[in-house]
Amino acid sequence: MSEGLAIGNSAAQGELSLAVLLIIGFGLHNATEGFGIVAPLAAEGERPSWPTLLWPGLIGCGPTFLGTLIGQHLERHPVDRLLGLAAHSILYVVIELLAVARRTGLKTLTTRCIPLGLLLGFATDAVVTAAGA
Repeated sequence: MSEGLAIGNSAAQGELSLAVLLIIGFGLHNATEGFGIVAPLAAEGERPSWPTLLWPGLIGCGPTFLGTLIGQHLERHPVDRLLGLAAHSILYVVIELLAVARRTGLKTLTTRCIPLGLLLGFATDAVVTAAGA
């Protein structure tokens, strides 16, 4: 939902280059999540039907589409509050994933991947800044 709010609000404010950049970035990000949805279906050995694939797709993409529609009609400040709530949700998930990594004994891998993730985040910001958004 927050991705859609960011896209819709950017488009509503006339920042179309930012909206297009967000669409491309979120699309690339969500494609990797789609692999996690489809992998169990592919592992079953039989080809899933289109309705079977439609429901996970709607569950995964529906909130983004709805957020885009809502984001086009909201002012900037309510969207910022909603995105702040989304940031808190992401922080909660990261903390839970770190706890899982600690329990499974993957401290070294986690310690190496956190700086890598931060570096990739800064690189993404550099690309967005270079694109003029």
